[in-house]
Amino acid sequence: MLTREDLLQALAAIRVMAPVRADEVTGSTNATAVQMAEDDTPEWTLVSAAHQSEGKGRLDRTWVDVPDRAVLFSVVLRPNLPPNRAGLLSLLAGAAMAEAIRDVTGRRATCRWPNDLVLHGKKIGGILLESSVANDRLRYVVVGVGVNLDPPPEVEDAGGLGEVPMRDLVAAFLRHFAEDYTSADVAFPELVRHLWLPVSATIGQVVEARTTRGDVARGRAVGIDDFGSLLLSTDTGEVRVSFGEVEHLQEGA
Repeated sequence: MLTREDLLQALAAIRVMAPVRADEVTGSTNATAVQMAEDDTPEWTLVSAAHQSEGKGRLDRTWVDVPDRAVLFSVVLRPNLPPNRAGLLSLLAGAAMAEAIRDVTGRRATCRWPNDLVLHGKKIGGILLESSVANDRLRYVVVGVGVNLDPPPEVEDAGGLGEVPMRDLVAAFLRHFAEDYTSADVAFPELVRHLWLPVSATIGQVVEARTTRGDVARGRAVGIDDFGSLLLSTDTGEVRVSFGEVEHLQEGA
C-alpha cells in the first residue's frame, strides 16, 4: 500500500509540500479529500488508501477494487477556472495518468471519454472530479484517481496493470499533471486538447451518446471543446455531449 512517506516523496517530485493522509481502508479517498478541502486544506493535499469500501464512480456508480491491488488517491486543487471548465481537469488527469503508465511500465494506456483509462480494450481505471462552487467560482476541485493492478473479478471487462511500483506511478502522474496545470492561462483548453487527443481511445470512433436527459446522438467523435465536451459529427451536424453515457460502436486498436 501507499504510505505517508510515499505520498510525501511523490509530492517532493513536484517540489510541493502539502498535507498527506494514507489510510489502509477508507470509504472513499474523494470523500476524505472533500472533507479536508472544506476544512481549508491547501492545494495539492494528497489522500490515498489501500482499499475503498464505498468507492465512487461517475453517475452515482460504485468503484470496486481488490484490496491492496489498486492505486487509489485523490488530490485537492484550487484552480483559477470558471466552473463550466472544470471538466478539463478530468481530461488533463486522464492524459497525465496515461503518460505516467507509459513512463513506469512502457505500456500505452489510452483515455476513453470522459474519464476511463483503458489498456488492451479493458478498463483499468478512471478519474472522478468533485467540486464546490460559490459566487460563480470554484472553491476547490478534488481529482480522484483509481488504477487497478489486479482487476476485480466481479467487474466485467475490467483490466489491470499487474505489478507496478505504486509510489513511482503517483509521482509520475503528479509530474505530468503539475507540468501542465496552468488553469489561469487563457490557452489552457487548447493545452488540454493537445495533451488528451493523442492518448484518446474515443476520437475517430463511431459512438452513441446518451445524455442525462435521455437524448441519444450517434456520430463520429471528432474533438473536444473548450469545456471538455465531446464533439460528434452526425448526419444532422455537430453535436456537443457534456454529460452522460458514451458507447463505442467501433473500438480502436
